[in-house]
Amino acid sequence: MVGMAFTRPPRIAWAILGLALLGVSSGGPLLASMPEVPPILRASWRLWATSLVLAPGLYVQRGWLFDNGYDLNSSIILVASGIALAVHFAAWTWSLDHTSLAHSLLFVTSHPIVIVSFMVIMTRRLDWVLISGAMVGFGGAALALLDASPTGEVTYAGDAAAFLGAVAGAAYLGAGRLLRSTGEMPLFVYAFPVTLISASLLSLISIALESPSSTIGAHPLGWIDPSYLLPVTALALGAGLLGHTGLNASLRWMPPIVVSVGLLFEPILGTAIGYVILGELEIGIWTPIGGAMMIIGASILTVWLDRESNIEGTD
Repeated sequence: MVGMAFTRPPRIAWAILGLALLGVSSGGPLLASMPEVPPILRASWRLWATSLVLAPGLYVQRGWLFDNGYDLNSSIILVASGIALAVHFAAWTWSLDHTSLAHSLLFVTSHPIVIVSFMVIMTRRLDWVLISGAMVGFGGAALALLDASPTGEVTYAGDAAAFLGAVAGAAYLGAGRLLRSTGEMPLFVYAFPVTLISASLLSLISIALESPSSTIGAHPLGWIDPSYLLPVTALALGAGLLGHTGLNASLRWMPPIVVSVGLLFEPILGTAIGYVILGELEIGIWTPIGGAMMIIGASILTVWLDRESNIEGTD
């Protein structure tokens, strides 16, 4: 028996997906618009605000908690997912202060390359499509790095931090797949505790490692200051609710592969939105070439992963 079949998506589905991609892509530019706020504190604000947005959804789905609840295994995975999400946002937000927006978005969205590379190491299985996609992706990354320097606008450290964000993001997606693939755990029952754990962890790390100026409220609700309320609210509602909830909503009509490939164009959309929000666009000669190769390589690997999962799910 083959998995769920999808009919031709209605126009509303494409509209929802388009808005969701715009919402997700606005996250990087909005985080970059507050460079005076320490990066980990900034990341914690984004997740605290998102937690507040997700809380009503958890209330609606509270019946599942009363009937089922979290067992030990799911609790461990939830905590691991929250830690991975915290590392993802901490590394990515730090990268926004140490490399260009385009480079940060390119490297942080390279998780398909990370996932496939991990699969090769674990299974030692080689496939010519897999090898081709990985080579194109890593080759593009190498070309994009030609625009980097130790101290310039694009730095090796910033790109490396964004790539660490991709590795942590892949772990976060893997943990989410373990809990959500069966469809038994509702969306908000999963998303709220993971976001809350991540926000709490980032706040503790920020207190321990960062020294924000006296004009910035170094606490979970410091973003309610009028100077930051608008961008952080936009992060929670745009990138958080509209973006991620919209992506899940579009899955009602579309196969996951369409959504996954669409997300690979976040660097292009995010860079364009960044130009509108930040009023600047600095791209070296190698970044568009390498970036295009990274997107192509990641697209090949995403399609390959979808094909493999469909084969494994067929009996």
